[in-house]
Amino acid sequence: MSRPTDVQQVTAFWRELGLPGLVDVHTHFMPEPVMTRVWEYFDAVGPLTGQSWPITYRMGEEQRLDRIRAFGVRAFTAMVYPHKPAMADRLNSWAADFAARTADCLHTATFYPEPEAPSYVPRAIAAGAQIFKAHLQVGGYDPNDPLLDDVWGTLRDNGTPIVIHCGHSPVAGAHTGPRPVTRLLERFPGLRLVIAHMGHPDYPAFLDLADRHPDVRLDTTMAFTDFAERDAPFPYEERHRLRDLGDRILFGSDYPNIPYAYDHALHALARLDLGDDWLRAVCHDNAAKMFVLP
Repeated sequence: MSRPTDVQQVTAFWRELGLPGLVDVHTHFMPEPVMTRVWEYFDAVGPLTGQSWPITYRMGEEQRLDRIRAFGVRAFTAMVYPHKPAMADRLNSWAADFAARTADCLHTATFYPEPEAPSYVPRAIAAGAQIFKAHLQVGGYDPNDPLLDDVWGTLRDNGTPIVIHCGHSPVAGAHTGPRPVTRLLERFPGLRLVIAHMGHPDYPAFLDLADRHPDVRLDTTMAFTDFAERDAPFPYEERHRLRDLGDRILFGSDYPNIPYAYDHALHALARLDLGDDWLRAVCHDNAAKMFVLP
């Protein structure tokens, strides 16, 4: 008997929970030249990490959209991020157009520490941006750069969530780890940060951060999967904290840039054995509430 397809596995997962589908807060849709360069990075990251990173869903944009919709993902993001100046505003223009022609995409935007950022971030919000992405590793910047002070203030005042890749995975950067983000939240309490990848590999430190800051959330992107557990497993003694923070954990997948099938991310959550109510909240309800989905 053949193994069920990834689509069958995913849809069975949320139907058995009685959900109307999934909400995935960490997916990547980008201009095709940028996506190609991202895939080239992952093709080369194996020698750096000692673990190859094949892109499971390396396909055209329309095929990627068809597949994520077939999974039953009700809403997803288009996480874009710059690695140099004069790039973020162009990415925001592309992401605004993508959201306009993709009704189930949560309008996503980004920024970079540059003099223009305090102008284009409010412009992106006015255009309908619902969530931002900050990537400290790829961008190579300190979130406490003074050029970003007005940006953080604007995002805090608007209550706009920011998915922030601030952990050391897959390769540590000059400004990754809990310390820069701890300082950022001390300076801008109330920021609605969503810690990407649960802060992998520094899980306890980022859980501590969430304990201290009630507006901080964490996304499950790649965490708890066999891929992530191999080198930096989630500490078993910290598992009860996932239940305690169950209303502030959001499902994320990193689709399409994952080295395994989409359903594995869901089954990795299920095997934590935190209960169906926890799974329903993480895989759908928390994000549906955040983004006021019907």
